Amino acid sequence: MNARAFEPTRLDIEAFAAQGAELDGRWPLLQFDRLCQATAAESSPIESDTVDWHARGEQARSSRGEPQAWLNLEASTTVALECQRCLAPVQIALDVRRRFRFVHGEDAAAQLDAASEEDVLALTRALDLRELIEEELLLALPIVPAHPVCPAPLPVAPNDEAAEERAHPFAALAALKQDGPSN
Repeated sequence: MNARAFEPTRLDIEAFAAQGAELDGRWPLLQFDRLCQATAAESSPIESDTVDWHARGEQARSSRGEPQAWLNLEASTTVALECQRCLAPVQIALDVRRRFRFVHGEDAAAQLDAASEEDVLALTRALDLRELIEEELLLALPIVPAHPVCPAPLPVAPNDEAAEERAHPFAALAALKQDGPSN
């Protein structure tokens, strides 16, 4: 049987898995629009930034003996995000390793995905691997990106001497209390 050439942006998952095929590559990070939008404004991705990826299909038998398509996916890149402490860019390495089971129909995929710990997707004859990789990298972004130790000390609010000299709100009440009731 001749090895079939597979196109990663129009991947026939069923054939890819049945053949146990593998694909890998390196795409410019600039091709991942939504991921680029999540980066720090002053450290936008440049032409040499890449996303490295590897995909391997496999076919396994279900408990009923039916063949099931599986996709093993790995992707990695580094993006600059805004540190939530010092607001400076912080380089975050993203490394995704996922395994997906494919089933026929959106409804079956939704039911199985909710009921199992596996990632289940609907089988399609034209999966865009780039979109799937971008989704997984977006999900891998940290909720609160931060440097382990910020490169510059955090700004401290200046000592406000005027605030110390300001009367406390209950100072006038305390003075009345000390003077006693006026008759």
